[in-house]
Amino acid sequence: MTQVAVVILNYNGRNFLKQFLPSVIAHSPGAKIVVADNGSTDDSLAVLENDFQHTVTVIRLSDNLGFCGGYNAALKQVDAEIFVLLNSDVEVTPGWIEPVIGLMKNDLTIAAAQPKILSYQDKNWFEYAGAAGGFIDLLGYPFCRGRLFTTREQDHGQYNDTRPVFWATGACLFIRSKAYVDCGGLDEDFFAHMEEIDLCWQLQRKGLRVFYVGTSTVYHVGGGTLSASNPRKTFLNFRNGLTLLVKHTPGLKLMWALPLRVMLDWLAGLKFLSSGSASDCMAVFKAHVNFLQTFSSTLKKRNALKTKMGFSVGMQYLGLLPFDYFVLGNKSFRNLGL
Repeated sequence: MTQVAVVILNYNGRNFLKQFLPSVIAHSPGAKIVVADNGSTDDSLAVLENDFQHTVTVIRLSDNLGFCGGYNAALKQVDAEIFVLLNSDVEVTPGWIEPVIGLMKNDLTIAAAQPKILSYQDKNWFEYAGAAGGFIDLLGYPFCRGRLFTTREQDHGQYNDTRPVFWATGACLFIRSKAYVDCGGLDEDFFAHMEEIDLCWQLQRKGLRVFYVGTSTVYHVGGGTLSASNPRKTFLNFRNGLTLLVKHTPGLKLMWALPLRVMLDWLAGLKFLSSGSASDCMAVFKAHVNFLQTFSSTLKKRNALKTKMGFSVGMQYLGLLPFDYFVLGNKSFRNLGL
């Protein structure tokens, strides 16, 4: 069995492959490099065949199965102790892989980890998706060290540490293959966005740990599949946020947390509308409709998880991030006392 497999899920990303795959090959000594093509309609497969034939293993998926379905299908064909789920729009750096693998080898309670994620466009700033490790608040709002809502921090070395976090980003996720399989992989009903939070939440509930390793750095373009202003992304974020809350929140707490989260979602929808983004407001409405349509299946998953592992909160932040951010004006992770 290979110790480490770096697996890149590609969908119509031929330019990203040409730009970033050489750095992955050059700076991942000893790792198997795999590109799983998610039913691309561009010439990605031709690029892989012509430019990377002898350095990359290619898995061909017949259709676009989404981020979750694509990885689940691809990783069934990869034999390795540790998977590294790496976005195609990530530039890795020399020595990026060794600190994370070394940490996981020395502590078997660590099931998943991530490096420092900086912006490819502004390399002194943290990137939105992952930054310096993720957390989640009482209502299921995700945030990061280095990023609260849309406010990002400049990297001054303040997060060069190694420490446990609540979730690790799917943009560059190191995870033990056994833990991935034991959790059933990524929940394909998420399709994309927050699926890694769901997976890491399950790991926390199983008594395993998730870590951030600040001595490893990668640069992420972000928005390579869906831009931040895309209503489809708004739909997925709001729908998946509610699903996440129902799957993992204890019953008595859920009775007040879910209505409050729904109310805050609608305030966000009204803010979209008042700022001229009717399409995003409509995406919030559609997200809630779809959430209700899939509510029974989400409850089944919730009950199955409850039977297996209870409702441990792990590293969850026991505060309300919207209140901290919008009312108290706390724009930095360091002000939250975590």
